[in-house]
Amino acid sequence: MPQLVPLTPDDAPADAADAPVAPPHAHLWPDTARVDTTGRLLLDGIPASDLLGAYGSPLYVYDEATLRGQMRAFREAFAQRWAASAVAYAGKAYLSPALCALLLDEGLELDAVSAGEVGLATRAGYPAQRIHLHGNFKPAAELASALNTADGGVGRVVVDSLDELDQLAALGEARGRPVALWLRVNPDVPTETHVSIQTGHADTKFGLDLASGAAVEAARRAAASPWLTLLGLHAHAGSNLFDTAPLAQVTQTLATFAATLRETLGVIVSEISPGGGVGVAYTPEQRALAPSDYAEAITGALRAACERLRLAPPRLIVEPGRALVARAGVALYTVGPRKVTPHTVFVAVDGGMGDNPRPALYDARYHAALADRMTEPPSETARVVGRYCESGDVLVCAAALPQAQRGETLAIPVSGAYHLPMASQYNLVPRPAVIFTNDGRARLVRRRETLDDLTQLDVWDDLPSAPSTRPTRLDQR
Repeated sequence: MPQLVPLTPDDAPADAADAPVAPPHAHLWPDTARVDTTGRLLLDGIPASDLLGAYGSPLYVYDEATLRGQMRAFREAFAQRWAASAVAYAGKAYLSPALCALLLDEGLELDAVSAGEVGLATRAGYPAQRIHLHGNFKPAAELASALNTADGGVGRVVVDSLDELDQLAALGEARGRPVALWLRVNPDVPTETHVSIQTGHADTKFGLDLASGAAVEAARRAAASPWLTLLGLHAHAGSNLFDTAPLAQVTQTLATFAATLRETLGVIVSEISPGGGVGVAYTPEQRALAPSDYAEAITGALRAACERLRLAPPRLIVEPGRALVARAGVALYTVGPRKVTPHTVFVAVDGGMGDNPRPALYDARYHAALADRMTEPPSETARVVGRYCESGDVLVCAAALPQAQRGETLAIPVSGAYHLPMASQYNLVPRPAVIFTNDGRARLVRRRETLDDLTQLDVWDDLPSAPSTRPTRLDQR
């Protein structure tokens, strides 16, 4: 695969006036995104359309500078305000061996929700002890697997039910070493976000209820078991939050519950994890929640609660979520047919809900641009649709674009989170390739799926067809 490099000195603009500039709505694009004098989108110095030509379409591009910059911004925002703090990354947003290497290099911890996420991370060299295992239902086999990795098992299991405590006690006894855990508390805190990503209200499936006494009972059982070590408390109000008030309220709730456990059970909570779910800007009119504002809201609430309740300052672990990766990713597609009806202009691309189901699931909104005509004024409002056999296969409902032509490159920014992890093989369409860019060079980190990948789990042996009629590989770019 070719290693694309940025513009050479001979190709560079003659003077500063001709230098590439920030793209329109720059806050939606990766830090290295620029537009050259011809209107082309450059990602880390490389024309986006060249990347698509080299690696195939559709294509997901992640900018390493943006990834590292976001990780450092959140880590430093908390370190400046709370000495004993850590930033964790939610693997469900996007996880790969390449990303695990960056997380480890930047000193982040990892939230996982399955044996698959734990296994990928540990195979990539990420220490299991830096992993927190979440989930409202962790199958017994997955719990056992996570606790018996080669390097001693995950560092924390986040308990979501009383039933899970019994399983963990048995597993701790079987391995001859207590299981370190947090209790996930349901804080009953409403949030202004899509109903499907609200996680801290009273009727959610997540967490041990405070009002019914389930959370106190879980703490009592954990304290009484020689095979369980209760270290901390966790809660999560929801995802893609722009208001810091629920985050502060969750923090106060956990601190208050920690004081209750100290007074009633003599249990000392040494770690508090108030979740995260920091909102990001997906469209030009939105603005992301700043790391400093997020950190100030949580540490301020925790500091006030510790003083009021006379709690020893706990270790603070936060999980900003998509804010670490979303803006680093750009989805690139090839434009196909353009269709005009009495009420709507449709622009079809060669991806869609198979690689990004968020618009169909959450009514998510996005911005779109033609990568080689970034500065050309829009001439129409188009509905960008995918190739899948569903009327709901819409990527952007109303994109202001120049009239798109077949074969052009269409770019959708803020595509780094909850696209690829939720991608499917619907219609048996291969999932796209993924590249990382760094210092003007691109590297393949996940190849495009092939027909063999799509059919490898099917049983062919009992079919009358000859071996020569079995699937053969497609383009692996």
